[in-house]
This record gives sequence, structure tokens and C-alpha cells, in this order.
Amino acid sequence: MACLLVVLTLRQAAAFPLTGDQTVLPPGTDLNEEAFARPTEVFHSEAHGGFKSYMVDLGDLAFNSPTVLGGAARSAGMSCGTCHVNGAGNPRLYVPGMSTRPGNFDTTGALFNPKAHNGVLDPVRIPSLRGARFLAPYGNDGRIASLREFIRNVIVNEFSGPEPSPAILDAMVAYVEDIDFLPNLSLDSAGRLTARSNEAERRGEAIFSRPFPHDPAMSCATCHIPSGGFVDHKQHDVGSGGLFKTPTLRNVDFNGPYFHDGRFDRFDQVVAHFDKLFDLNLTPQERSDLVAYLTAVGDGLQPFERDGVSAQLKEINDFASVLEIAIPAHDLPVIELATTTVGQELRDLVEQFPDRRDAAVTGGLQERLAARGVLKDAVIRFRHIGTAAATGRFDEAQAEFMTYRKMSVAVLPVLLATAQPWSLFNPKIHAAHYAGLRQLLEQAGKLPRHASATAPAPAAGAATATAAR
Repeated sequence: MACLLVVLTLRQAAAFPLTGDQTVLPPGTDLNEEAFARPTEVFHSEAHGGFKSYMVDLGDLAFNSPTVLGGAARSAGMSCGTCHVNGAGNPRLYVPGMSTRPGNFDTTGALFNPKAHNGVLDPVRIPSLRGARFLAPYGNDGRIASLREFIRNVIVNEFSGPEPSPAILDAMVAYVEDIDFLPNLSLDSAGRLTARSNEAERRGEAIFSRPFPHDPAMSCATCHIPSGGFVDHKQHDVGSGGLFKTPTLRNVDFNGPYFHDGRFDRFDQVVAHFDKLFDLNLTPQERSDLVAYLTAVGDGLQPFERDGVSAQLKEINDFASVLEIAIPAHDLPVIELATTTVGQELRDLVEQFPDRRDAAVTGGLQERLAARGVLKDAVIRFRHIGTAAATGRFDEAQAEFMTYRKMSVAVLPVLLATAQPWSLFNPKIHAAHYAGLRQLLEQAGKLPRHASATAPAPAAGAATATAAR
């Protein structure tokens, strides 16, 4: 019975830092779900004194809903947000047979859409979507001109999802286009270094714009145009196996690994590659200065935020906010999407507060039980909203939603914040919880003793060292 409870807990939990064996995904899969921080998401509308529109919130909801995708991805609870966490990349994502290293992924593999399988393991780096509205064309090879068509292609062709409705597709485009670059105090509006930069960074800036010895018409800045978001919207062959579009250098400190397939972990490796490819004959000092410049250009304010009750509730309430318009409009597809997705988010949040059966977690039992209880009540309310709307009882659905809104302001934040010290958001509690599960599985013969995930750890570099969540 104890073993059964462990397996059920693993299947219900939002994260399981074991081997991935409890899902439809290959053993050794790492989706980085046990992270204690998440990339900061800056929305253009909010950053300029406004607020996110209904369309942006709806797109955010769809982007983070497994129901948008199909097949194995949906069964595994994956969404667009699994690879693009808060609109950024996911440098630790690793799926055996689909990845050659953490941070890359084969979009034509057999696992998620057998019809798209081309028999070749050719994974591409998972890109950040920050500033995507400035970065057309789309895809690592730049083959898709439209962001709308790019999103549709990912859903339908790469992840075997159903054809999205025009309204959902419009909303997802609105969401992605609203994700801004992180502010960078080292750059001015024209992409030039500001007065806060040091001498090495300024020397690197000069090298970046310096003509190549064997082709005076070219420089690093020819393709990475500082005044144009450090892109030229073109494809180039830079000795990595074909034509690929110029990636932006904005916020690149947090976008590793680098190159279309993620072959490089650090800027010094990237600089060494171009030094050799274009016979730049850089001195060690010049290489170092160029790395300093790239690091300054790629920086950004507050790249990560601590995960916890506050961040989780904000995201859930943003998703739920679409019901303010969808219920009065009797928009059943959106109501179903919202109630299904928010309900699952709330169920996942329940499992962040271990119940009384978890002997590995001591203290705060009443607080944990209170948090679980109020979250389960919220889950039931969203189920009632969906059922009432589906049967035409929209007034009842609206009443249930308004009750939840009151809970989300006056009850949920207090009870969850009170219980957070004894939740899985606490690294010590998290470690004790999963150590207990591992021990029970080992005793039951369900997990090899001292088993560990098979995904290789990413090397420390300009991005991964900072982005380790």
C-alpha cells in the first residue's frame, strides 16, 4: 500500500526529480520542473504603464495548457511553456532520443509526431521568445516568415496537436508579441554601450564593429546590427552545418546553450569558433575583450524570480481572468480551456504541500492541511464553473467564478503563504520529501539503489551558470 501511495504521488506531483519513469516520456527525461526559480517575464504592455489585455492573458493560458498540444506531449502534461518557461528558454530540458544535450530538442523526432519523423536526430536549441516581435523570420533556420504560422506549425506539425481555432492562434501571437526583452542598463536605445561599461567591454565593442581582415565588408556587427536588436533578419552559413538565421544577442547571457544546435556552452567557445572560421587572428586579450562585450550586451535586470506561492497564484489568476469576459460572452471553448487548465494548475499546487502521510516532512501539519483544503475547494469551484457553463447555466458559472475571485484575494494568499515554509517550495523540505519517496521506491524494488537521472548535466558557461534554476 505504501508503494502504491508513492507511485500515485509521483504521478500527481508537479515535479519529480527522479528518472522520469513515471510518465509517458523516456526514462532520463528532465523537464526542469523541480526548479526553485523561474525566468522573469516582462510584458511590454505592463512595462509601459498599462496592463495585459484579454488577448494576451488568453494566449498565455493557451501557451501553458497541455490541451493545445497532442499525443505524447498532452499525455505527459507538456505545453509550449514547458520548453519556453515564462517565454524564455529551458536550458535543462532533456529528452533521451530527442536531445543530444540539455537545452536542445529534435522537432522532427518520432515521439511527439510520428508523421513528422525524418529518421535523423537533428535537435535544435530551444530559443527564448523574449522580443520575438522584432526577430522575424522564425525557426532556427528562419524558414517561417510569420509568427502566427510558426506557432501553428509547432502545435500541429511538431507536437501533433489539433488545429487551433483562429481566436486561440491570434491570442497566442498576442501573448508572444507582448514578451519584452529584459531591460539592460549597459545598452542605450541604439544598442551602444552606456557610460557604465568598463574598458574591456568598450574594447570589445570596437572589435565587434571592426572589419574582418580577409573581408573588409564584414564584421560581427554586419549580421548582429546593434541598432536593429542585434539581428539582420537573414540566414547565414557560419560553419555549423547549413543556413541559419542570425540570433539576437539581447539577453543572450540567459539564452544558452549557443548556436542552432546548442553545441556551445560559453561565449569564449563561440568567439573561438568565429576566430578560426573567419581567420580573425584575435589575440588572447582581444578574445577576452570580445567575451566581455558579449556579456554586457547579453545582460538583463532581474533575469530570474523565486518560485513560490506568490508567483504561482499570480500566474493562475492571470489564466483565470479570461473568464471575466468568456463567461458573459458564453464562449464555451475558452471557458473549457480555462477551467481545465486552471483546475490542473491548482491540483499541481496542492501537491506542493505534503499531506500527513509524508513522514519525511515534519512540522506545519495544520498549515499544510489548510492549504491543501482551500486549494481543493478552488479545484471544485472551477469544475463547477465548467459544468455549469457547459449546460447553459452561465449565471451559476459567473457566481462560482466571483466566489473564487474573493477567495483569491482574501483567503488563498494568506493560507498558502502561511504553509509555504513547510512546502516543496522550501529546498530543504523538497529534498527531504523526495529522499523519502526514493527510499520507499528502492525498498519496493521500483527504483535501482542510488539511481540518478541519465541526462547529462550542462556545462557551466555564460548562460547555464546563471540560468541554473
